[in-house]
Amino acid sequence: MKVLLIKDVKGLGKAGEMKEVKDGYGKNFLIGNKLALHATNEVLKKHEATLRKQAATNEAEMKKLKETQTALGEAKLKIKRKLGANGSLFGAVTKDEIAHELQNQCKIEIDKKTIEIKNAIKMTGIFDITIKLGHGIHAPLQLEIIGE
Repeated sequence: MKVLLIKDVKGLGKAGEMKEVKDGYGKNFLIGNKLALHATNEVLKKHEATLRKQAATNEAEMKKLKETQTALGEAKLKIKRKLGANGSLFGAVTKDEIAHELQNQCKIEIDKKTIEIKNAIKMTGIFDITIKLGHGIHAPLQLEIIGE
């Protein structure tokens, strides 16, 4: 009996794979526990259509991420902060502030969790930070901290 796995089954395979199994195992365990579907032509066509739709969605998402990466590479973000007596900032510049300023200045919406800062930014100057967009795409961003 051929089955199409819906979920990962330990010792058998991953979701989306088609496997040849014994009739009793396929009907009673896999299909009975909703881990697989009987691999009929109709089920296979639906699965292929779902895969095509998912591939198109992934392609559109990748295109959007590439556009965002380009926009971030060209953007130069400036943040003004008050300085202390010795010329350093009061506190550090946070990821939340960077995300907020990106939204205000460049109209690019980024989740603060995707921003990667190597060292805490506690003084004025120009800093290079990285933003993880997903799917292995990283965008550089130039950040300038200006004292008031």
